[in-house]
Amino acid sequence: MSGENHKECLNREHIELLNELRVALPGVQVLFAFLLIVPFSQRFSSVTPLQRNVYFAILVCAAVSAALLIAPSSHHRLLWRQGAKEETLRVANRLSVSGLTFLALAMIGAIFLITDVLFGGVVAAVATLAIDAVFVWVWYGQPLLRLRG
Repeated sequence: MSGENHKECLNREHIELLNELRVALPGVQVLFAFLLIVPFSQRFSSVTPLQRNVYFAILVCAAVSAALLIAPSSHHRLLWRQGAKEETLRVANRLSVSGLTFLALAMIGAIFLITDVLFGGVVAAVATLAIDAVFVWVWYGQPLLRLRG
């Protein structure tokens, strides 16, 4: 932005990042909450070994996503006024991108699991590949393509 000094730019970028995380965090938290109650439902005992393994992978991906997406706030609090804003922002950006990647994996896994339970393996595979393509293109492909252009 024109008229900004370096410190003002870092402050703005940090606020923008934290605002973006406020959008992603409720999604991962709701997904994680729902995943926590699934094993206690009556139908969970009838899942196949594949479905049980996929469920566990989804649960772990959601937990890792939450940890990575919340980490920038923790870093900001712990490093408050330590003169490390630029490095904190750089690390927060990497944590956020990684957290979104794990969120996408959790959501894609959830699509596979639910579709497999409802319709079986072939439909689950096709639906999962389609959803995977959407995530890859919209979350990563478009912005990375813009970087190259």
